[in-house]
Amino acid sequence: MTYNFMRAFADTWGLLAMALFFVGCITIALRPGSRTRADEAAQIPLKDD
Repeated sequence: MTYNFMRAFADTWGLLAMALFFVGCITIALRPGSRTRADEAAQIPLKDD
């Protein structure tokens, strides 16, 4: 009973939640102004103390 319920939940709402999460991540990565923040974050390991 529990397995069937969890599987049905994952097949419907779980898939929808993962798809929305994926779309949100892509949206945040491609929004205007994110390139400068990504470039700044990429330079952090190269900065001298």
